[in-house]
Amino acid sequence: MNLYARLLERRDKPLRVGLIGAGKFAAMYLAQVPRTPGVRLVQIADLAPANARANLERVGWTAAQIAATPIVEDWQKLVSHPEIDIVIEATGNPVAAVEHILEAFRHGKHVVNVTVEADAFCGPILARRAAAAGVVYSLAYGDQPAIICDLVDWARAAGFPVVAAGRGHKWLPQFAQSTPETVWGHYGLTPEQAKLGGLNAKMFNSFLDGSKPAIESSAVCNATGLTPAPEGLLYPPGPVDRIPELMRPRSEGGVLHHKGQVEVVSSLEADGTPIAYDIRFGVFVVFEGETDYIRRCFSEYGVKTDASGRYACLYKRWHLIGLEVGISVASVGIRGEPTGCATGWRADAVAVAKKDLKAGEVLDGEGGYTVVGRLMPAADSLAQACLPLGLAHGWKLLRPVAAGQALSWSDVAVEENVPAVKLRRELEAAAEVAAAAGSATAAYGRRAA
Repeated sequence: MNLYARLLERRDKPLRVGLIGAGKFAAMYLAQVPRTPGVRLVQIADLAPANARANLERVGWTAAQIAATPIVEDWQKLVSHPEIDIVIEATGNPVAAVEHILEAFRHGKHVVNVTVEADAFCGPILARRAAAAGVVYSLAYGDQPAIICDLVDWARAAGFPVVAAGRGHKWLPQFAQSTPETVWGHYGLTPEQAKLGGLNAKMFNSFLDGSKPAIESSAVCNATGLTPAPEGLLYPPGPVDRIPELMRPRSEGGVLHHKGQVEVVSSLEADGTPIAYDIRFGVFVVFEGETDYIRRCFSEYGVKTDASGRYACLYKRWHLIGLEVGISVASVGIRGEPTGCATGWRADAVAVAKKDLKAGEVLDGEGGYTVVGRLMPAADSLAQACLPLGLAHGWKLLRPVAAGQALSWSDVAVEENVPAVKLRRELEAAAEVAAAAGSATAAYGRRAA
């Protein structure tokens, strides 16, 4: 609650930040940097420096501010820069992000990881590597996973058992087959309108088709100790006021397979009707009043609960993406604390064939034409040798895969020397050892509190 005061104290000795990737998410953070005391952006690394400068102009930087901030193409110069303390990885490329993050650790830099796709498939190992290097590794506040982690932490620190937590989403089952060609119709835009707005069809489709919810839910599970239902995300529809009713065990009239579950709530009814007071862009945590006294307190203070008065919900209806990343920078730099960090391997976002795939086809990753993400318990993914969604890009298929089937490592020609692949293999090997030793969830890392 005192981050701003601590930042004011750092005006003469600011937190020194380097940014890798200056695209949409990063541009939102860049809009806030000149307005944040106690922070100095030392350098930006981007493969297209001209585009980075254009983004700085677009978000309101003056010519003098732009001239004073070096923009380089070589990310290695940034992570080795002696005046940078905190690196923000915002490329959105999970394979590249892993390499950037590991190199930042080697140079003693803290990392705020915007590229949650990388965290989803190897976050526990990244957390261990950071600890070994004596630095902090953190999810990015403003993105939904870190905000969900914050709500879960609030509930537990206040003494409430967490029954469920997650985010909202505009969802119908047929969206899982959406491609970059069909995405704008689902969003209610024409391709011409999307082009005029500079919108990326593949990126937007990764949100629509369920890939991004699976990725982000995986990161939440691995950071908080929550776990998915065996069948993955259920996407029950409902307004905010119904969340306490939905997010309770099935034996009590809800949709949950178990208490302590991650879930996503749809903003559309099953017939496609929009829900008026939805949580499409927001996050929630459902917690339990275990005693009559606590439930009476809920009632006395107007807390919205289910009919039993036992289950209550705290939520935010919006998240501000890159505009809030400064919270992570301040928490990491001042408190030495992450805003979300993997503590074990409990869930996985795996690649599932979006259509019948043929041998020789090349996978195009999340939001594309070939695969879609599905959330699975980590133990199930490990047992089936599933290919994580974050690595399902650029590999050639060795055999046909039927639509709806999860891809396995043996289905693709993998380059084993890629650092991201090696890190994932390390995670799986450690999980196999843990499973053999009797771990029920094949968790790897320290236990969540």
